[in-house]
Amino acid sequence: MTPSEAIGLYIHVPFCRRRCHFCAFYLEIAKPDRMARFQSALLQEITLHGRQEFLNGRSLHSIYFGGGTPTSLPPEYLTTLLNLIQATWPTSSTTEITVEAHPSSVTFTDLTALVEAGFNRISFGAESMKDQDFAPIGRFGCVRDTATAVHESRRAGFTNINLDLMYGLPAQSLQNWIDTLDSLVALKPTHISCYALTIEEDTRLAQDIARKIVSPPDDGLQIEMEAAAEHALTEAGLARYEISNYANPGYACRHNLLYWTGGEYLGLGPSAQSYLEGTRFGKIADLESYVETLGNHHLPIVDQITLSTSERQRDALVFGLRLLRGVPRPISRAAERDRQIDELLAKGLLDSDHDRLWLTPLGQRYADTVAETLF
Repeated sequence: MTPSEAIGLYIHVPFCRRRCHFCAFYLEIAKPDRMARFQSALLQEITLHGRQEFLNGRSLHSIYFGGGTPTSLPPEYLTTLLNLIQATWPTSSTTEITVEAHPSSVTFTDLTALVEAGFNRISFGAESMKDQDFAPIGRFGCVRDTATAVHESRRAGFTNINLDLMYGLPAQSLQNWIDTLDSLVALKPTHISCYALTIEEDTRLAQDIARKIVSPPDDGLQIEMEAAAEHALTEAGLARYEISNYANPGYACRHNLLYWTGGEYLGLGPSAQSYLEGTRFGKIADLESYVETLGNHHLPIVDQITLSTSERQRDALVFGLRLLRGVPRPISRAAERDRQIDELLAKGLLDSDHDRLWLTPLGQRYADTVAETLF
């Protein structure tokens, strides 16, 4: 399936039991009445999009329930949503269907219901495998929840399991990070994502750093941690295919690959983003307005922008470089960034041959700098 044919569906479930200190996403604290209203509105949004044939009859390459914590919703809500999605748009036996979950938010019964509904990939926010790392970032639960969740997911029938990690957490040492990696590898997930902690404005963590309650991330230490992750995970047989992502053969995240290869996707739910036919648009980032707009039989679309040809080519270059294989030379030439590319080649941040352009190991560590230069 080529990027132009592939299309994904993203569903933003804006509920969590509590907000982690580092989180800047739009979310709501999970309460039964608000989740019921969201569920009803989202069903209406699916129906309206289906009537307007936004996807032009194409089959869904992937379906991704993200958040927030999608498993804050009762399993029957998630089942009903997935059933309507599959009744509205074509899917296939190879469609990747992911649900994100907090390790403490699901039981074996819940997991079994999700597998029976058709979910075939689950992604847990492990963050760390050291309990002392949780308090500074406001994450509830404990390390043993992650091990239990992985075991119970596998027992319920999930064979594709991702674990998300963060490094550079307050007071986290290099050895603690290596221990976390070893503990996660022992759980034998098929996919691991490793993200450097970044400080977002107006978050509790940003405030705590400003008040000197916790220490800010150490850039040098994060670079060491990234190198340690690559060593430990590749030694364990997981291939690094994107700056932050590692997978067993055949288990790269198909949905996220859409973002990095110019694929199209439709986003549902408050604050969800879409990219279709060269146009980017979002959905209202407020639950009350979202519910009210759909109650009036209108789609809650905001911030609609149609990209020019040059902007689409630039994005294909910038996002494609996140992949370790880089981008084909025709993409880099079409983006008309020859001067910037030459500058990054001279600095050792990019490398190339006749066929492709890619980030060097140094460029991987300073990928944001590379992206800013190319924009």
